[in-house]
Amino acid sequence: MGTVVGLIAVLAVLLTGLANGLVNDNVSGLRSLPATHLAFQPGVDGNLFSRSTVDPALAQQWAKVPGVRAATPYGNTLTHAKEERSGKDVDVAVFGVEPGSFMAPEPLTGDPLGSREDGVLISRKLVDEGLKIGDTLVVERSEVRLPIIGTIGDVSYGHVAVAYAPLKTWQRIYYGLPGEPPQEAFKVATAIALDGEPGAGGPKAEVLSREESYGQSPGYSAEQATMQMIQFFLYVISMFVVGAFFVVWTVQRKDEIALVRALGGSAGYLVRDALAQVLVVLVAATAVGTAVGAGMIALLRRVAPGMPIAWAPGPIVTAMALLVVLGVLGALAALRRITSVDPLLALGGNR
Repeated sequence: MGTVVGLIAVLAVLLTGLANGLVNDNVSGLRSLPATHLAFQPGVDGNLFSRSTVDPALAQQWAKVPGVRAATPYGNTLTHAKEERSGKDVDVAVFGVEPGSFMAPEPLTGDPLGSREDGVLISRKLVDEGLKIGDTLVVERSEVRLPIIGTIGDVSYGHVAVAYAPLKTWQRIYYGLPGEPPQEAFKVATAIALDGEPGAGGPKAEVLSREESYGQSPGYSAEQATMQMIQFFLYVISMFVVGAFFVVWTVQRKDEIALVRALGGSAGYLVRDALAQVLVVLVAATAVGTAVGAGMIALLRRVAPGMPIAWAPGPIVTAMALLVVLGVLGALAALRRITSVDPLLALGGNR
């Protein structure tokens, strides 16, 4: 039984790591935003990040709303670009922010946003793909040239690496046509990013907290539902597997249990003894399985750095605790076989 529980624990660790990796790959760019809330266009159905458009001038009105410490326009769009010299194709999630605002990230290397016209800060994920400071990305269709002036951490949006650009540059990319855009193109943003707890009296908008906005990322809700369903069935199956093994174990020990009962052992003593043995096996096998699973996650991150898998202690500890608890519950279903063993079996009563 220990080997089977250990293998289930390995699978649970890998699935939990994969679920966390998918979350990071999808919304780590949104998680890293310093905004507490985002005010989107009201009355829009579906993915707000791709369908919402607001007037950047609304930021001035939001800044006067009680509870709001700062407000600034924020742009979000997915695009495709080529590195100018090598011709390398890259997908990029462009975040447009005002340089110097509270939304502008601090670069890990290179120069800050706004230090060069159209200069962008790229995610470490793009650096891992071979891009570096000094390279230039050319956005398809709009042909906007984006010189890389710095790098930020490993952040993604919709499984695509993030690049921060000045808001006016983002507006030219969002406009999507080559040449100088009309003035109306510079009156567009995806949302107004807010810092604080907005009270009543703000402009009409669909206001979401940063955490609530994760569900607006492409495919996020479907991915989470799928992974949670897989984990749910894994836990249910593990409960039945442990229960079935415990039944077999009890049948194999039937003569010994009958002997203990014939010598005066109570049903309560037998139940406590059986549960203690099951608990020891579950905890030991789960611990070993967790260690093996953690090692496999570390190995996969090294040999396949593009795989969305991550070690997250909190969710993995929760998953292992659930595995032990559900395993004990599965074993409880077999206890009746222990309490119903006839002591006469030890005296040959079955003959």
